Amino acid sequence: MNIEYIKCGDYYIPNLRLPPQPEEPLTKYGRMRKNYLKEHRPATYNTLLLEGTLKSHCLDIQEQAQRRMDTLIPQMAKSAGVTEELKRTDQMKWVGLTNNIHAAAEEIVREEIIFC
Repeated sequence: MNIEYIKCGDYYIPNLRLPPQPEEPLTKYGRMRKNYLKEHRPATYNTLLLEGTLKSHCLDIQEQAQRRMDTLIPQMAKSAGVTEELKRTDQMKWVGLTNNIHAAAEEIVREEIIFC
């Protein structure tokens, strides 16, 4: 490996740079993964950070989690009987079922993708 040095006063300091990072921002699931790694898997977190791949890893997990949520919610809504007819006839029941489905799907995503 060829390392360049910069002279700073009387000392030579390595001219180290991280590879370019993706511009896409981290959303909820990406930030959850980053915090999980930082708190519970510090070795993995530090390795990804030093390699410059932490953000791209979190973006990948974020994308997987969002795809899984987009798949789970309609399936769970269909099996629970959440329909537009229910929305028109009993809005409170529809809201309650929808919130429960969303929470259950998010718990599945956290266990399968974020916290593994």
